[in-house]
Amino acid sequence: MDWFTAIILGIVEGLTEFLPVSSTGHLILTGHLLDFTGAKANAFEVIIQLGAILAVVVLYRQRFWGLVRPKAEQRFSGMRGLWLLFLTTLPAGIVGLLAEDAIDAHLFGPTTVAWALGVGAVAIIVVECLPRKSRFQVLDDMTPLLALGIGLFQCLALWPGFSRSAATIMGGMVLGAERRLAAEYSFIAAVPVMVAATGFKLLDTWHLFTPSDLGFLAVGFVVSFFSAWAAVKAFIGLLKLITLRPFAYYRLVIAPLVLIFWPGE
Repeated sequence: MDWFTAIILGIVEGLTEFLPVSSTGHLILTGHLLDFTGAKANAFEVIIQLGAILAVVVLYRQRFWGLVRPKAEQRFSGMRGLWLLFLTTLPAGIVGLLAEDAIDAHLFGPTTVAWALGVGAVAIIVVECLPRKSRFQVLDDMTPLLALGIGLFQCLALWPGFSRSAATIMGGMVLGAERRLAAEYSFIAAVPVMVAATGFKLLDTWHLFTPSDLGFLAVGFVVSFFSAWAAVKAFIGLLKLITLRPFAYYRLVIAPLVLIFWPGE
């Protein structure tokens, strides 16, 4: 456990957590390249996810503050906003709890990640080719049915490598959300589900670390925070100019490389 590993993994986590390319997949692959695998590596990846989460909370602090101090002119605020986030979080939360052991046993590994990257890429291309009319333009247009539908799509992200961001953005677009709205809601909706997931795993894995590991953890956390901050701002800016297709093509390039470098795993 050295600082170089912490920096590299922090960058990978921050850059990929909220892009439709799968942070889990990239962390698994990067961990193999750095020979940093096992229970302690998995626990470290959970901790640095909190840095990426914090970046979204800071970037969208006005929206999160609005959940506590609602404003009359904002429909996505107060109890209504919390209800929408609950509906989005619920499906994956239930499925994740029921299937956690099976997912850990059978879906974590370079080969399964490669397939998830490829399938997710094809799904992105298909969604981008579908004719659609964007009925929902901004966060205040969100409805309970749209929030629940996005939550159902989010269950696809339980397959490591598929990408939670890809699943929720595609789900939003299929259900009538404008691409940028789907992305922004994906970022905000990630916070409760990721806090719950990381908190639960931290309770099980915190004992793996010693006081001497705190510097290593802090470096990964801070690098993940700033990388995620930059990635989210850049991604939202790019969506004014491009579709999600370049991310799909990137995934299609990465997927076969994974199968080549880690055959049979």
